Amino acid sequence: MAENSVHTESGVRDVTVLVIGAGQAGLSAGFHLQRSGFDSALEHPDGAHTFVLLDANPGPGGAWQHRWESLRVGTLNAIFDLPRMPKPQMNPQEPSNQAVPRYFGEFETQFNLAILRPVTVERVTRDDASGRHGFLVETSQGTWHAEYLINATGTWNNPTLPAYPGADTFEGLQLHTRDYTSLEQFRGLRTAIVGGGISALQQLEEISRVTDTVWYTRTPVKWMSDEFDMEYGRDVIRRVTADVEAGRPTGSVVSYTGLPPDAPYTRAARERGALNRRPMFAAIEPHGVREADGSFTSVDAILWATGFKGDLRHLEDLQLRTDLGGVKLRGTQADAEPRLHLIGFGPSQSTVGANRAGRDAVRAIEKQLAHDVVTVSTP
Repeated sequence: MAENSVHTESGVRDVTVLVIGAGQAGLSAGFHLQRSGFDSALEHPDGAHTFVLLDANPGPGGAWQHRWESLRVGTLNAIFDLPRMPKPQMNPQEPSNQAVPRYFGEFETQFNLAILRPVTVERVTRDDASGRHGFLVETSQGTWHAEYLINATGTWNNPTLPAYPGADTFEGLQLHTRDYTSLEQFRGLRTAIVGGGISALQQLEEISRVTDTVWYTRTPVKWMSDEFDMEYGRDVIRRVTADVEAGRPTGSVVSYTGLPPDAPYTRAARERGALNRRPMFAAIEPHGVREADGSFTSVDAILWATGFKGDLRHLEDLQLRTDLGGVKLRGTQADAEPRLHLIGFGPSQSTVGANRAGRDAVRAIEKQLAHDVVTVSTP
């Protein structure tokens, strides 16, 4: 997968389909592009239809390689198989940040996907000046011209950190889930954990083993009330799809499903008495937080387990957002830019959804290419 040295006269490399990101969604897209006959832009840059994946990470695994050390395989909700390569038996006690990247790396090797890393995509613009359809993709390693884009950047690099009065005055430890490594960071530190998602619940359970914890959420905790079967899953997808088709912002998967009341980490936290949720505090002071009722709670650390949003900053020049603040999609296509496909986003945030979205995006691009050929050929 060596980088090619073929450039256009302007120094811009050409590719038919450029995939941004090589996590589960990006790998699925790469697999289906290769299976559909697209050539590697690295090995066959002059091919009729080519593809490349640009990944900002130093190695395989997407965001999994950055997960906290104590997140073990046995505590994961699920990792869906990559296309045509069932995941191997994994040791439940192995850290997920080792097991999952190893599986992804084996997939990349087996299918010899056209991946360049580490490459950061800095800016995407429409390529209007050259008179060609497509995009100019400016990266840390030069510029590409792409006829189509598949964005699979996930959320890891766009953590949500709410602004609260007094946050900058706090004298204790304060960090986001993205920076969490293990419960040992908090041993002996009375800790406020903020957030109503699965990461918040898992980290609450862990940290409560070694210190006192206080759990805060902006709204009452939403627990999963129905058995999560196939029909329940379809209903969740329908609701998320309705939001993106209307151009509304979407939340995390758990904001639609609720938290699992019977998961091992939920039971352990409940037995330890750590699930006593409080309404969100009103302000932060140097040594604690001011509660909504005006009382003061002393804490030594604040963990913001407040989730992530789609990492789309590099796409800002395309002006994709609606007046409602979301990105409107039809299938995987951005309504404001049909040559751009977003996967691992909205309805396809789950691992199974990411796989399917990679396949669907490639099928849509094949149809778009066929339509372009007919349009050009027609007098």
